[in-house]
Amino acid sequence: MKFIIVGKNIELTPGLKGAVQDKLSKLDKYFNPDTEVHVTLSVEKERQKIEVTIPVKGSIIRSEQVSNDMYVSIDLVEEVIERQLKKYRKKIVDKKQSASSFSQAFIETVEDTDDDIKIVRTKKFDIKPMYPEDACIQMELLGHSFYVFCNAETDQVNVVYKRKGDTYGLIEPEE
Repeated sequence: MKFIIVGKNIELTPGLKGAVQDKLSKLDKYFNPDTEVHVTLSVEKERQKIEVTIPVKGSIIRSEQVSNDMYVSIDLVEEVIERQLKKYRKKIVDKKQSASSFSQAFIETVEDTDDDIKIVRTKKFDIKPMYPEDACIQMELLGHSFYVFCNAETDQVNVVYKRKGDTYGLIEPEE
């Protein structure tokens, strides 16, 4: 795996880089050697955060972990990504275009899991054009953490969602 490690508000010491590479090298068994791993280490007040993004054809494998110790965050992020890979292996590999990013041993692994995704409820609703601010109000009225709507300005399907700190986010499709 090829590591691309950047730091925000933190000095990237050889020890930190080594810890990231040592810990995330445990994931080598899942990927081809030319797979890129994007790692961002950042510090905000007492929060030591690591973000790991592994782009594979057709998907993105991502985890973000925060703690008050960067080495703990590094340990946690590796465990989460490994769990994700094991849980979604069948779904990821079934997409033939993304299988090329993974090692043959990982693809051929047969695991019997009960972690299959099961959709147990389907909702249908009329999508009316509205502005993002109105969608946020509607989301609050419903008590949901996200809301799908047709943006009156762009006439495209968008999603508003609740963020930490009582703020909102908007997801728009790329053009």
